[in-house]
Amino acid sequence: MNTTDLKLVLANPISMFLDKSQEEFTRDDLLRVIEEKDIERIGFHYTALDGKLKELKLPIANRKQAEITLAEGERVDGSSLFKGMVDTSLSDLYVVPIYRTAFLNPFEPGSLDFLCRYVTQDGELAPFAPDTILTRANQLFSERTGLELHAMGELEFFLIGESEYGIFHTQKQHGYHASSPFVKSGQILNKMIHHITQISGHVKYAHSEVGYIDSIRSDLPEIHGKCGEQLEIEYLPRPVEEAADDLVLGRWLIRNIAYQHGCVATFAPKIEEGVAGNGLHFHMALMRDGKNIMTGEDGRHSTEAKGLVGGLCHYAESLTAFGNTVSSAYLRLVPDQEAPTRICWSDLNRSAMIRVPLGWSKVNNLAKQINPQQKQELSTIRNRQTVELRSPDGSAIVHLVLAGIVMAAEWGASNPDSIALAEKLYVTGNVFRDQALLKRLPALPSSCVGSSRVLLEKRRLYEREGVFPPSVIDYIARLLCNQNDESMNQKLADLPADDRLHETRKIMHRCLHEQ
Repeated sequence: MNTTDLKLVLANPISMFLDKSQEEFTRDDLLRVIEEKDIERIGFHYTALDGKLKELKLPIANRKQAEITLAEGERVDGSSLFKGMVDTSLSDLYVVPIYRTAFLNPFEPGSLDFLCRYVTQDGELAPFAPDTILTRANQLFSERTGLELHAMGELEFFLIGESEYGIFHTQKQHGYHASSPFVKSGQILNKMIHHITQISGHVKYAHSEVGYIDSIRSDLPEIHGKCGEQLEIEYLPRPVEEAADDLVLGRWLIRNIAYQHGCVATFAPKIEEGVAGNGLHFHMALMRDGKNIMTGEDGRHSTEAKGLVGGLCHYAESLTAFGNTVSSAYLRLVPDQEAPTRICWSDLNRSAMIRVPLGWSKVNNLAKQINPQQKQELSTIRNRQTVELRSPDGSAIVHLVLAGIVMAAEWGASNPDSIALAEKLYVTGNVFRDQALLKRLPALPSSCVGSSRVLLEKRRLYEREGVFPPSVIDYIARLLCNQNDESMNQKLADLPADDRLHETRKIMHRCLHEQ
């Protein structure tokens, strides 16, 4: 571990204590932490089918008990964690800690916590677990392409609470990068990024987002009459399996910190009509031998990058099954809300489903141009180009949607048609203002039922090479069909204005704590 890291306030406390990177943690290291940091219990966390972290508390009375727990994990009821998929007659699973994920629980002093993987009675990763599916997809991608896929997510959420001050109101849809006193949640957001950074080490930045609601109207007492400020925490690119773990853990941390402050943090796709929804955008970068290969020497999109875009376009329609899992998701995917409705891609263009953002691929050492006194250039700069998929939202099942993205990337890298598809679906300008263009672009589904239908039609895209078990595809299809929302938009349009708004809010708010 670089000694300069030891002086950083936000460095991982366990790494600092052990003078090791997280990837190097061993059982003996963790036993030392338990003994010298007065640890009373171990906390296991694991992601179930609902996308949320679950928890098991294991009190530690002696070293032998701690050693066995860290070496063997513990058993859990799989039929409850994977209800509707795992039969009660074959329900036991092991949960086994991932040592590199060890962290000191910021909400429970004396608890050393871990993310875990599910293991079957035969010692194999449970095939139906979302994290296992992502692992298999990533292995297939690496074996077939020789590349590594890195990903990063943008966690958007509304922080909802009592408005302490009746002054310095933020205007509707004008919250983007607003600062205090116009946004009041700065100190809570600071605490969120403090803990997420200490634990994962990979937060890029945080800021206020577009959405703001002065007084929420809802049938839910939990949020009715309260103020909502939209915030975003964006991560740095990571190997895709680690990125998924970080995002799920991040949502858990955000909710708990909000709860400590008497607030609600919700990732629900939509909170109010006419107000920005909560996306969960994913950025992807292809790596070869540790080097970003998204652009060539000329600064243009590489062949590999175009293949990735083509794969994402090929999979986009069915990816909504994992990335947009509740009815309100399809109240977010509407024109002119910076949320896509059509399958296309573009450079810098937030109206496109896939955006290629600025990535320092053509310029660098920018501060030297602004600060002429800076003579020395930074020589360690690397290409940081990504492509951004903008269709998923806060209802996304993180491990499954990322597994689908990896499958799309593998298809794009292996199928020669992917380049032609990417070239066909490239657009310029605001797609919502060009009706002729809109008509020729393929549409995303407009409901959960529609998404379910597409998933079943294209299930081979996911089940190939045994990556997604058929039982998982069937389960997700049933989950979506149960939303019974195929004619939702037409029914809402037929209602009188006040009734329509009330029913729309009911649909939006019933998934307040999904995923």
